[in-house]
Amino acid sequence: MILTTSMLLDQLQRYSDPAGKILRMKREGELLQLTRGIYETDKNAPGYCLAGAIFGPSYLSFDYALSFYGLIPEAVYTFTSATFDKKKVREQENHFGRFTYRDVPPEAYPFGISIKEENGYVFQIATPEKALCDKLYTMPPVTSQKEIERMLFEDLRIDRNEFEKLHTDEILQIGDRYHSNNLKYLMKYLRRNEK
Repeated sequence: MILTTSMLLDQLQRYSDPAGKILRMKREGELLQLTRGIYETDKNAPGYCLAGAIFGPSYLSFDYALSFYGLIPEAVYTFTSATFDKKKVREQENHFGRFTYRDVPPEAYPFGISIKEENGYVFQIATPEKALCDKLYTMPPVTSQKEIERMLFEDLRIDRNEFEKLHTDEILQIGDRYHSNNLKYLMKYLRRNEK
């Protein structure tokens, strides 16, 4: 269970020194610090369920989500999340793993996010289409459809069968919101291959 310092102080108010009790609970492993002022009580909680509590607003995306959906062959051990208006990449490591957060354009941020629930935890993750758009936004710009195809299937090693299952209309609806060459060429590539 995720708890904040203020929640703990409220729960521990019967103790003469609630702050001291929190320190003892941390030392004894009853509380695992996610980030300053936020703790987890279950040492086996999955990191992906905690990413949004560590830094937000955010949702899981980029490589982690692409791997989660089977679009890329690699297993991804860093919980990669999208934010907006934070201006820099943030990285954090704790008992539950390595977490990174990076911006996407604010006008693209609210689209294509799924809310999932697992064992009492609620977390947000990009749809496969949104995760692909987010990832392409962070990559060096291409200048042709041929280059975007190479980026997709050679550089990122996107599974062609999984790529075929993507909802083209979702990418076409949000692609312009990135103001990115990579998304512009992805949309052209998708329109050409729809015909």
